[in-house]
Amino acid sequence: MRNQGIQRGFSLCNGAITFIVQSISTTYQEGITMKRYDVIIIGTGQATGTILGNLLEEKKSVAIVEADRVGGSCVNWGCTPTKTLIASARTAHMIKRGSDFGIEVDSYHTNFSKVMDRVNAIRNESNKGFTAWLEETVDFYPGFGTFVDAHTIAIEGTHIYGGLIVIHTGTRARVPSIPGIESVPWLDNKGILALNELPSHLLIIGGSYIGLEFAQAFRRLGSEVTLFESSPQIISKEDEDISEIARSVLEDEGIEIFTSASISSVSQKADQQISVEYQGGTITGSHLLVGAGRIPNSDGLNLSNAGVEIDERGFIIVDDTCRTSVPHIYALGDVNGRGAFTHTSVHDGQVFLSALSGGSKKISDRTLTYSLFIDPPLARVGMNEKQAKQHNIPYLVATKEMASVSRAKEKDETKGRIKILVNKDDDTIIGAAVFGVGGDEVIGMIALAMQAGLRYQTFQETVIPHPTVSELIPWVFSSLQSEA
Repeated sequence: MRNQGIQRGFSLCNGAITFIVQSISTTYQEGITMKRYDVIIIGTGQATGTILGNLLEEKKSVAIVEADRVGGSCVNWGCTPTKTLIASARTAHMIKRGSDFGIEVDSYHTNFSKVMDRVNAIRNESNKGFTAWLEETVDFYPGFGTFVDAHTIAIEGTHIYGGLIVIHTGTRARVPSIPGIESVPWLDNKGILALNELPSHLLIIGGSYIGLEFAQAFRRLGSEVTLFESSPQIISKEDEDISEIARSVLEDEGIEIFTSASISSVSQKADQQISVEYQGGTITGSHLLVGAGRIPNSDGLNLSNAGVEIDERGFIIVDDTCRTSVPHIYALGDVNGRGAFTHTSVHDGQVFLSALSGGSKKISDRTLTYSLFIDPPLARVGMNEKQAKQHNIPYLVATKEMASVSRAKEKDETKGRIKILVNKDDDTIIGAAVFGVGGDEVIGMIALAMQAGLRYQTFQETVIPHPTVSELIPWVFSSLQSEA
C-alpha cells in the first residue's frame, strides 16, 4: 500500500496545465522509492518525436516507456519498411514494362533476401537513431508499462511517478473470428516483413490499405496473390467508382480478388500449405496474411487502475485536445481512435503541445487526408460522395480521367481518376480523390486549399508549372456538375 504522505495534483490556468509536484518522496511500505517525472510517455510512435523536443526545451523531466521497437509502427512495420518494399516492387514492375518504353530486358529475377536487406537497413537506421536520441536525452525504460494508479507506472518491477502521463501505444492487427485461424501460422503486417523467402502463393484476408499494398508488392516481386474481402467492394469506405478502378489496376497485374467473400474456415495441410475455404470453394497457398482491421493496444495497460475510460472497441476516449477522462492523462495517435495515420499522430502531438501552452489547436480542426500506396497511388482528402450524401451536404462534382493528363501519358501511367467535390452553397472544396501518378503529392495542394477555406475559383486563378499533374487541377473544375 502507498503511504498517505504523498501530495500531488495539477491546476488549469488560462487553458494551460501547471504541474504541482511536491518534493515529498513517494514510498511504498516495502521501502521502494519511486523516481518522479513531470511527464511519462508510454510508447514511442511519431507523436513522441513531435512532443519530446518541446518538453525538453521547457526543462521538463521526462521518462519514456517502450515495450517494443522504438519508433512505433511507422518506422518499424508501417510507412518506412512498406514503402521501401513497394519501391523494390515498382522497380521490378518497370523492368517488366521496359519494352513499353523501348528498353529491351532479356531476363531478370527477384533476389528477395536482398530486397529485405534493403528494407531492414532503412528501418533499422531510423530505429537506431531514434533510440540513441532517447537514451541520450531522457530516462528510457524498455519494458511493458502498466498503471498502478493514476500517477504511477510499473515497468517490470520498477515504479515511476508522473505528474502528467501520455499514452501513445498504437494498435495491432485484429484477429478475425474465423474457424481454424488460431491453428495456422498466419502473418500480420509485422510478420510478413520478417519473411526470408518470397511466398510462392500469398493469400490475403482483407481488401483495404494493408492488404492491397502488400498484394501488389508481392505480386510484382513474383508471388501469386489471392485476396479475399468480405464487403462487396475493396476499400469499402471509398466511392464505388474509385474502388472499381483500384480493382481493375490490381487484377490487370494478375491479382485474384474475391469480394463478398464469406470465409468459413482456414486450415494447414500436411505439406504445410494453408487453405482458405469460402463460399466459392477452397484456395490453397503457401502463406496467409491477415489485414482485416486494427485494435488498440490499450487492453494491457490496466487503465481501470487509473480511471481512464475506453469505448466499446477498446479505444481510449479523448476530448478535442487528446485529454482522457483523467485530466492529467492524454492519449495520442491510433490508440485514441481519432486517426489511424502517422500524420494524424503527429497532429495529435501538436494538439497536445498546444493544450500545454494554453493554445487553441483541436483534433477537429484538421481535415483528414491520406494515401493508399498502391501504384498508382490513391490520395484522398475530406469527404467522398458517400460521406457528403450521408451528411446531406449539397455538392457539385468534377472528374478528369488520368488518361487525359499529359504528364500521365508521357510516363505511360494513365490509370486513375481525379475527382473533386465542391460545396454547392459556398464554392469551397469539401473533398477530393487524386487516383493516379503523383496523386500522393498533388493531394497536399488541395488539402491546403481546404484548410484555408479557399473557393475553387482560386485554383482557376493560379498558374501551375507545366508539365505536371497539378497543372490539371484548375481545369478539372470546368466539368463541375450536380451529384447523381
